[in-house]
Parts: sequence; C-alpha cells; structure tokens
Amino acid sequence: MTLTADQVRRRAIRLGVALTFFNFTGANAMRVLLTLYVLELGASQWVVGVLGGLLYLFPLLLSWPIGALADRRAARGILVFAGACAAVSLLLLYLFPVLPMFYVAAALNGLALAFYHVTLQNLFGNLSTADDRAANFANFSLAGASSTFAGPLLAGVAIDALGHSWSCLVIAAVSLVVLGLLAIEGRFLPPGQPRSAQAASAPLRIDRPMVVMLVVSGLVQLGCDLFQFYVPIHGHQIGLSASAIGAVLAAFAASSFIVRMFLARLSRRIPPYQLMIWVFLTGAAGLAITPFSDSAVSFALIAFGFGLGMGIGIPLTVMLMYESSAKGRSGQALGLRLTANNAVRMGGPMAFGALGGAIGVAGGLWVLAALMLAGAALSRWHAKASRAG
Repeated sequence: MTLTADQVRRRAIRLGVALTFFNFTGANAMRVLLTLYVLELGASQWVVGVLGGLLYLFPLLLSWPIGALADRRAARGILVFAGACAAVSLLLLYLFPVLPMFYVAAALNGLALAFYHVTLQNLFGNLSTADDRAANFANFSLAGASSTFAGPLLAGVAIDALGHSWSCLVIAAVSLVVLGLLAIEGRFLPPGQPRSAQAASAPLRIDRPMVVMLVVSGLVQLGCDLFQFYVPIHGHQIGLSASAIGAVLAAFAASSFIVRMFLARLSRRIPPYQLMIWVFLTGAAGLAITPFSDSAVSFALIAFGFGLGMGIGIPLTVMLMYESSAKGRSGQALGLRLTANNAVRMGGPMAFGALGGAIGVAGGLWVLAALMLAGAALSRWHAKASRAG
C-alpha cells in the first residue's frame, strides 16, 4: 500500500517519539548504573563526579557542529551511529570492568547523547508544520520525561536482580531496540538536505532574538537543574528521609509531565514569550519560598507548583529556538542552544555549590530566584521589542 506524504510524515513522527523514549531511557539508566557500579568497585565520590562530567563533555563540545551535520545529513544514519556508540559503551563495561574503562564508557555514552539529542530535536522540527509543531515538541518532551522514570527504574531493577555486570547487557539491549527500530522503520525518516560547500561553511547568524533565546534557555535549564540540586540539600537540613526527598523530586517530575501535556494548547492561546514570563515567575516564587518549607508535605507542594511553570520551559525554548532559526540552519541553532545549556549544566552546580557554602542554602536559592525574575524581565522586554519591531 502506497502511503501519502502526510502519512509518511506522521509515521516518522511516531518513530521519533519511540526513538526519543528508548534513547533517553538508555542514557538515564546508564547514569545510574555507571555511578552505582563504580562505587561498588570502591571508587571515591571524586571519581563519580569526574564520570558525571565526562557524560556532558561531548554534548558541550560537539552539539553545535553536530547540529550543522544534522542540517545536511539524513537523521537515520546519525541516529544509527549514536545508538551504536551507546551500545558499545555498555559492552565495554561488561567486558572490561576496570576504572579506566569507566572513563572511556562515560565519554562514549556522552558522545551518543550529543548526536541523538540534537538530531532528534531537529527531526521533530523538520517533520512538523506550523499547526502541529507545538504538539510534536510537547510529545518529544513527554517521551523524554517518561524516560526519567523508566531509565533509573530499569537500572535499579536490573542491578538488584542480575548484578552490575549483567545489567550492562540489559541496558545495552535498549540501544539494540533503537537500532532495530531504525532498521525497520528508518526509511520513513526524511533524507538529508545537502547544501553547496559555500552555504555549508557560512557561519550561523547570531542576531538579537537568538542571543535572547540562548540566555532564556540557559536560565530555564539553570533553574530546573539547580532546584533539583538544592532539593536533597534543603531536605537534609530539615531532617527529611531519603524517601521523602525522593517524593519531593517526584512531585516536581509529575507536575512537569502534566503541564507538558497542555503545551500545545497553551502556546496557541498565549504568545510564547508571554508564556515564558509565567515560567520564570513561577520558578522565582518556588525558589524564594523553598527555604520556608519545614516538612515533606509543604516541600512537595512547592515542588509541584514549581514544576507547573518551569516544566514547560525547556520544551518551549526548543520550539522557540527552532522557529527563530534560518531555513536550513535549525540543527546548528538547536546545537548552539544545547552547547549553552550543557555549559550551564556543568558550571551551574559548581558555582552555586560554592555560593551556598558562602551565603547558605537559603541565600543561594534567593539568588537563583532573582535570576529567574531577570529571565521574566528579559522575556517581557523581548516580547515588547518584537511587537514594536
């Protein structure tokens, strides 16, 4: 049966959702396994920190050039390479469970993350029309959010049932699922769009809207990451158990998942940068009142409210960055966004960890709340400037 162009497009979108879920499930499971396995072998917390940094090294260094590659090459081949890198990283841990191999595996898994993260974001943008772009990016985000539950759960169950070594093979099988999907359904993905050598080498134009978008995106990433960074610290200070702290983080994850289901509807009714103002204001409010929470219930309610705003910030910035990019340069633009965000993810916890040590946890949270207010002000200014221009 011959499929219409729209049927092929919709099938490719469904494949993209499945690839997003399995790729990110494998990545989230790998992080948990990597940490627990190396601790089981007697490594120090410093080694765990280095491994965590290596997971983000290639996403930081290569997201922009990978974005340029995604603009020219077919997504299928790039995603096959990424899936193979992820599978090999886990096979190396299974075959050679010695500390130097953990560094290699972490870097290789980070390389896979860099390739499929940029490529999948660009793929959803290219497959979307103006009418369904918000819905498709929301589905991309929901698949990623689901993987934050599935990945750690898979790793935990596999480790408890089979041990660390065999868990490497279980999680590697997730990447094999990705490769299988690409082998069977990959023909529905769009082909590459090669440009002339001159166009391919021309630099990406970074104008005012893109600079604003990069700053806004970085602030959203900073707010989300550091809220989760401070949850266990503040929870420990007020005497919460590990399970109670986990429940607080789960409340944030749950509300983020819920609000992303309404992203398409919200983006149709509210201009994007007006929506960003709401994102930052709810983030600032949640961070500002966190130091006053003194129980698991009050802390979980704050986390839930924080997620209702900040939860749509990341998928919204992906959509805005895609829409603000020049034709044929969306991959570069999304790669540049991920480069900035990964710099924030690596540097933010270190900077605010030092700041918290100097002015206390409450002071660090209030400084972060002030940055969220600055993000709201920047979004408001850009919305006004866009209307005036």
